[in-house]
Amino acid sequence: MKKFLSLLLAISVSYGAFAQMGKVTSAQSYMEQGLLDKAKEALDVALVNEKSKDNPKTYFTKGKLCQEVFKSSDAKFKALYQHPLEEAYDAYQQALKLDTKGSIEKSMKISSTYLQLGNDFVNQGVKQFEAKDFESALNSFENDIKLTQSPIYVGAADTGVYFNAGLAAYNAKLWERGIPHFQKCVDMGYEKTTPWFLIYNSYMNMKDAASAEALLKKMFEKYPDDKDVIMQLVDYYINQNKPDDAHSYIDKAKEKNPNDHSLWWAEGVIYMRQDKYDEAITSLGKSIDLKSDQYDTQFNMGVCYYNKAVEMFQKANEIMDVNKYNAAVAEANNVFIKAIPYFEKASTLKADDMDSMKNLKELYFRLRNVNPEYEAKYNAILKKLEGNK
Repeated sequence: MKKFLSLLLAISVSYGAFAQMGKVTSAQSYMEQGLLDKAKEALDVALVNEKSKDNPKTYFTKGKLCQEVFKSSDAKFKALYQHPLEEAYDAYQQALKLDTKGSIEKSMKISSTYLQLGNDFVNQGVKQFEAKDFESALNSFENDIKLTQSPIYVGAADTGVYFNAGLAAYNAKLWERGIPHFQKCVDMGYEKTTPWFLIYNSYMNMKDAASAEALLKKMFEKYPDDKDVIMQLVDYYINQNKPDDAHSYIDKAKEKNPNDHSLWWAEGVIYMRQDKYDEAITSLGKSIDLKSDQYDTQFNMGVCYYNKAVEMFQKANEIMDVNKYNAAVAEANNVFIKAIPYFEKASTLKADDMDSMKNLKELYFRLRNVNPEYEAKYNAILKKLEGNK
């Protein structure tokens, strides 16, 4: 009789557990029928019952349900979970934690559960990025990255996701979070120099000039023939008021590419920043000889002659002797005249170039008594400027 009672008790306990796991089975059945709300109702019961709340299958099923909610286009189902993919991940992690026999882990590997969840996170991140919700997009991309690092993940990590995560962080102005993702792209050679430049810009936005400079030097070692890298180095040193360093990199670049017009232009700009206009004119002139249709080069050449003439005119004003003064003014005017063809060329290279036209207006007016043709040009450009207002 005692044995019989024990057997009845065992059957009773087993049936009770089976009954509550039946809610999990019902949830799975409802999902197959597309009745996600019914599935959640059944699963919510299983998640609080003592017999099923610690069963890994319960949480595995919740993870599946959350993913289905994410994929659904039905607003009613969408409202079942506020953050379905994040909840799916938490559910799967809990399932693995409770999975003492390893059956859930095996099943997740076979069905590529984390690969599918990762794809869902990427799709969510893309939509969030397009909606300009950059921080949320970053979180989604980082969740996919986190999944790829799990031993459960089956497949290879997509380097593009690291780049997307970096871009999301960059657009969200979360510079520190973006740098490691871009660095991963650098390490894997993805998108060549682009992630390098984004790291550089991130450091500059963080006011970390030392790290930015160190990165640029590494870039130059990696890509010594890349013009954009050289120009970024030059620009950095110009802005940091380190002309000698800027000249050093220009010289290295010119040794390999002596006929690159942009290098001579950059050298001219450095000299301009140092107010060395004669040297700048020589370098810019070489750039123009190599390629004459560059707006910036033509405009800068005009600026060099203009600024040089202004300095000459200022010195002339210090001369007390009338004859010497007149000679100095005439010499300064001749330099002003040299600026005109470059501004005229610049104005033809760039549509509606107000800067060149304004400079020409001033020069024509200044020199109208030197040469009568400038009076007519002054009137013509005055009408043009008034027409652009």
